[in-house]
Amino acid sequence: MFPSTRAITLAVLSTTALRAYAADASVLKPPVGAKAAIVVFEDLESPESASAYPVMLEAANTHKIPVLRYDFPLPRHSWSFTAAVWARYFESQDSKSAKLGNEFRRFIYASQKQISRDNLQQWVQKFADEHKIVLPSDSDPAGKLAEKVKADFALGQRIGVEHPPTIWVISNSGVSQPAVEEITSDQLNQMIDDVLRKVQTAKARNPAPRKSALNQQKRSIQGVIR
Repeated sequence: MFPSTRAITLAVLSTTALRAYAADASVLKPPVGAKAAIVVFEDLESPESASAYPVMLEAANTHKIPVLRYDFPLPRHSWSFTAAVWARYFESQDSKSAKLGNEFRRFIYASQKQISRDNLQQWVQKFADEHKIVLPSDSDPAGKLAEKVKADFALGQRIGVEHPPTIWVISNSGVSQPAVEEITSDQLNQMIDDVLRKVQTAKARNPAPRKSALNQQKRSIQGVIR
């Protein structure tokens, strides 16, 4: 007897889910002081990464949590690695934040369909001109920026990333399942809500010591030292 269409569909979906959720970001942590963070491994040449970009920004702004970006330029993409190195260059021009690098990524995603390996430099120059930046003849003479991009890619491989964008919501209390290649605003907001709920639950189970208790502990330690 042949299996039903529904059984076949469920089997396919289960296999796909296992493959998509094999990646594990539990080694990643949010910045100090942040309750949670959105983590994305992205490829500047990937249409799916371009589509996910505004969704992540909107969700991050709504929930007031940071976005941690990692470069994952696929080898089959002809200009994504070079674009990632330029993104790192523009980040390095902003000593206080990564704002300029983020603006460059936004610019590249918005122009992605018009960019090729042959004209990428023209788009880099256009961005630089709009921001009144004089470009060097070589963005990365020592290769340090390229090494950072390679380090991101290697990290992604270690934790199981295969397809950009791969997106998690992380906290010190847990990590969401990843969204791979496609994500909607509703899906990402639900992921954030679930992780923040776990943060609140962990906080309720392990409340911070009251100030009086901390002072008493401090006095006790001082007494031992003396």
